[in-house]
Amino acid sequence: MKERFFKILRRGEKEVQGVGEEPKRPKKMKSIGLIIDGPNILRKEFGIKLEDIVEALERIGKIRVAKVVLNQYAPQGLIEAVVNQGLEPIIVAGDTDVRIAIEAMELIYNSDVEVIALATRDADFLPIVNEAKRRGKDTIVIGVEPGFSVALQNAADYVIKMEGKGGEGHEFK
Repeated sequence: MKERFFKILRRGEKEVQGVGEEPKRPKKMKSIGLIIDGPNILRKEFGIKLEDIVEALERIGKIRVAKVVLNQYAPQGLIEAVVNQGLEPIIVAGDTDVRIAIEAMELIYNSDVEVIALATRDADFLPIVNEAKRRGKDTIVIGVEPGFSVALQNAADYVIKMEGKGGEGHEFK
């Protein structure tokens, strides 16, 4: 039997959804735009795998756009894993936050995307969540402890808390 590796919480609900339980799906599967903050989430110490994030989101809707923003220190193996998972890698020189914000704003204004999903622990992206909600998009934040912003979790419509497995993920600086 597979271990539970994430929890999905709908804001205002106390029920926890884990692997092995039948998910409560919306009547119509919504289209999701996903942006992963690579340096923040894909760290060796967290052990978070890309396929775990994808599986968690597929319980809520259908992923239509999926991008992983990485910095220039991303190992080649991680870039290959992103591509093999069917996600688009975006490599930037220096800090990734500005590029994540640009990509998120493009999704917010994309009429084909109904849900904005951000995989990050960083409270700096709170304005993105708030703008998505102002524009009528559902919002999902995906993160892991320690350091998963409480403000970010409280602002989102859905929170997916990944449970790290320690040492099985990708090394990222």
